[in-house]
Amino acid sequence: MTAHHIHLLATPEDVFARRVTARLSEAADALPHDISERLRVARMQALSHRKAVAMRSATVVASQGGGTAALTFGNDSPGWWNRFASALPLVALVAGLLTIYVVQDDNRTNELAEVDAALLSDDLPTAAYTDPGFVAYLKTSGNATQ
Repeated sequence: MTAHHIHLLATPEDVFARRVTARLSEAADALPHDISERLRVARMQALSHRKAVAMRSATVVASQGGGTAALTFGNDSPGWWNRFASALPLVALVAGLLTIYVVQDDNRTNELAEVDAALLSDDLPTAAYTDPGFVAYLKTSGNATQ
């Protein structure tokens, strides 16, 4: 990456900090040694503080014991959006199971209605109603007429 690309990725705070640093660095050569040394120590402290803040806000995988791990984002209480997003797969699963149940129930009802309609509309001898293969006969004859 070139310096121009890095500059485009920087936040406004980073750009301001670089400008201030450049101005301070230009005048640092004229300062006495003890003052420049105190400024160097203050700069190191500021950089270590900034790194500590960046580490707290970064995504961390923390071990919770028992061989499990949790993905945390610096705060312990999940927001409403995280709770909604974690409940969404459960809602989708329940909706899918209900849809499957309704479709299968509809198919079962349609099959029984076809058998009943075939029984009521066909002229059959009474012995056919007691035959164990009667339902199979109705299914095969119903498919053959379609």
